[in-house]
Amino acid sequence: MDFLSEFGAILMMQGFNGLSVFSVLLLMALGLALIFGQMGVINMAHGEFLAVGAYATYLVSATVQTYLPAFMPHYFFFAMALAFAVTFVLGWLTEWLMIRHLYKRPLDTLLATWGLSLVMQQSLRSIFGPREVSPTMPDWLMGSWQPTDGVDIPINGLFVMSITLILTVGLLVALFRSGWGLHVRATVQNRSMSGAVGIDTKRVDRVTFALGCGIAGIAGSAFTTISATGPTSGSLYIVDTFLTVVFGGASSLLGTIASAFLIAQTQSVSEFFMTGSMAKVLTLSAIVLILMLRPQGLFSIKVRK
Repeated sequence: MDFLSEFGAILMMQGFNGLSVFSVLLLMALGLALIFGQMGVINMAHGEFLAVGAYATYLVSATVQTYLPAFMPHYFFFAMALAFAVTFVLGWLTEWLMIRHLYKRPLDTLLATWGLSLVMQQSLRSIFGPREVSPTMPDWLMGSWQPTDGVDIPINGLFVMSITLILTVGLLVALFRSGWGLHVRATVQNRSMSGAVGIDTKRVDRVTFALGCGIAGIAGSAFTTISATGPTSGSLYIVDTFLTVVFGGASSLLGTIASAFLIAQTQSVSEFFMTGSMAKVLTLSAIVLILMLRPQGLFSIKVRK
């Protein structure tokens, strides 16, 4: 019986690890799926927008700790809102100053956003220094929840899962139950016809790009609860993020959710039987094999060219 109890605890912890990896992958990929999937823009600076959101959270934490210590238990939600606002405005300016001149030139957007990512990395390094920083967490984000003996689930992991769920549901509602979402889907289906019926496709593009960057800012803020932040932290996530979006199907938000879940569970289950590096290799090999058989990804939508 002790063996069965211990085995059940291990399975529960492994299942939670899989859900944690799923939440992290999905949180990273949501903004990129919106930009890459809906607009076809390869935003190599997506990770740096995530880092900007993380640094905004760090700044709010340091300011509140110095001047308003009584506000510490509540500052984190204000920091997330500020992270969204800062990255949304940066994304809006990036689209207006650079991206709008490069539509229908995917390789040029790739190079331009890669250059932007280097500029943003160096700017963060010049302002905050090369060392990683971490905000001070509120007490309610510390510790763990123990549902049964031998099972400890970190509170910060549950918090990241909750943020991922709220963002995903909010984005799905915005895309499928709002006027803006209707304009986005119409623009993706047929840009010329959307313009002919009065949809301001340029404004749709700008808001979509800014919103994708804003979501990256919230993701960066949430990541500060589980990891430190440095000038190059964002670039560490960009490959996994693109992999999740491409594997799910570039134009499908539901495909991104399914892709993040499959990648996370495959990796989590594999790590139960082998090392983390071998589990990563196995997961990547499976994805490459599936993409060779199905280049459009798991889900794809029909788009009128």
